[in-house]
Amino acid sequence: MKNFIHVVFAGGGTGGHLFPGLAVAQQLAAQIRGMRITFAGSGKDFERRHVTAAGFEYLALPCRPLPRGAREALSFVVENFAGYLAARRFLADEQVDTVVGLGGYASVPMGRAASRHRVPLVLLEQNALPGRANRWLARSASLVCTSFPQTEVLLAGRCAVRLTGNPVRRGASSQLANLRQANDGIGTPGKLKTCPTLLVLGGSGGARTLNENAPRTFHKVRNLLDGWQIIHQTGEAGLAATRELYRKFALAATVEPFLPDLPQLLTAADAVVCRAGGTTLAELAVAGVPAVLVPYSQAKDDHQRCNAEVFVAQGAATLVDEREITGRLDDRLAEVVATLVRDEGLRISMSAAMLDLARPHAAADVAGLVWSLASSRARRDGRSPRVIDAA
Repeated sequence: MKNFIHVVFAGGGTGGHLFPGLAVAQQLAAQIRGMRITFAGSGKDFERRHVTAAGFEYLALPCRPLPRGAREALSFVVENFAGYLAARRFLADEQVDTVVGLGGYASVPMGRAASRHRVPLVLLEQNALPGRANRWLARSASLVCTSFPQTEVLLAGRCAVRLTGNPVRRGASSQLANLRQANDGIGTPGKLKTCPTLLVLGGSGGARTLNENAPRTFHKVRNLLDGWQIIHQTGEAGLAATRELYRKFALAATVEPFLPDLPQLLTAADAVVCRAGGTTLAELAVAGVPAVLVPYSQAKDDHQRCNAEVFVAQGAATLVDEREITGRLDDRLAEVVATLVRDEGLRISMSAAMLDLARPHAAADVAGLVWSLASSRARRDGRSPRVIDAA
């Protein structure tokens, strides 16, 4: 009988779901000898690439999101049932001690199999409003780790809930935020680089609205951006068109489909224009970056606006809701960006408010909870798991 602990992280698809899982997995791997870690996802190249780069095993399972119409219903049932059966076989054959659900439809086959196979299930909820997958799995979960205080009320009575914060990647650490404070004031522009920096982030998949409107916005306030550098993450699909817009407006900008060194870039940024996904907000908070938040208006249950309102209420961000704008989005964005660029004092106060919202130890806290459940199960099975090596 093997004595190592085996933890499976289920889900992914987007960086918002995958990166918190990778943060916890890296924490576990750094602290525990001989731990086996597997990520089970939808088979997307994005998941596989990042999991493999982090040095963990990857398992692709058949799965599909909820059908949009009757024509997709049969394939939804068939693929998800096949994923569930494959997950059950994996749990039975590979001696899994705990499953960590990362949210989204890709977490469902393994999460459901864990509950049926009596394997402890921990859910990570990145957003203020729990996603449908986590709401459905919560009744059979051992624990839900939340990022916002109000989430506990929405999950009351379903399972145990712990406010841990949203785990962030190891590069986005409190040490980086402390570097900001050490450089002559929280978030003081220009102290970590030769020129102030404005970031545009649409998430790992990009955001068409931001890709189309950010260059137009910056063109309208270009006189205020003299001496600033612009860095824009577009996603693969929006790369060419966005680069062309910056070229059309004769704006110098670094435009990339994905920014692997984003945690470090956030630490050096003076302002960010971005969506309001839970993982993006967690990384902004740890880095202490003032933000202009443009929630994804088609997000299910409007969860991004719910996230954004928490940060706006604390004075850490400004909200631009495209559904409430009567004119052009780029006009409204230009007004907000102009105010932020002009007012260094405002940026400093927003940066301090961001840091107040940060939970930089979330990955370590979640890892400790996962280890507790996994090691308890191993001991019940008569195994003696290797103990934590302090990192």
